[in-house]
Amino acid sequence: MYRIRFDARAEQRNVGIWKVLCHSFFQRYVPETGTVVDLGAGSCEFINQIRAARRIAVDTNPQTRQRATPGVEVCDADIRTLDGLPRAFADVVFASNVLEHLPTKADLMAALRAAHAVLRPGGALLVMGPNIRFASREYWDFLDHHIALSDRSLREALEMAGFTVRELRPRFLPLSRLSRLPQHPFLVRLYLLCPPAHRVLGRQFFAVATR
Repeated sequence: MYRIRFDARAEQRNVGIWKVLCHSFFQRYVPETGTVVDLGAGSCEFINQIRAARRIAVDTNPQTRQRATPGVEVCDADIRTLDGLPRAFADVVFASNVLEHLPTKADLMAALRAAHAVLRPGGALLVMGPNIRFASREYWDFLDHHIALSDRSLREALEMAGFTVRELRPRFLPLSRLSRLPQHPFLVRLYLLCPPAHRVLGRQFFAVATR
């Protein structure tokens, strides 16, 4: 599916975009001396770019191991259980555009509880994904979207899983990497520096929740 959706040119552009996202935004939530776990790491755009003492990519896709840069550990685990990862060891768990792909809400809750279990006390879960409240027409254009999530339903799910929501942005980035705005890394940097643009173009939520 992703080979059809994203060609080599798009994947190369995504690397540049994620470099800006990590260095200009996400790095502030990830301690460089800590451990970060990337759920549904896919092509490793986030985990390859973020700075941390220990970086772990979790994905059952065999291509993830090929995409991981040196120093990134790859764990072939189901994100609903995270079997093979220690309990209470991670400083940050990151989940970008993955929760909406789970088959059911029960699977969603299982994944959130698994993330809660591997986080140390005080550790943070960072979640980004399409917000059905602001992308209702485009949301189902993606065949692999199964669960409709909004910032409000996400808050409920996080609290039910035992998290405390510290930050919740209903509008953050545009809907997806297929969006026409913004695409160039320079435009992404400008976009991050302009919160009013988020209120116009933002279709994805971003949440920070702690154990």
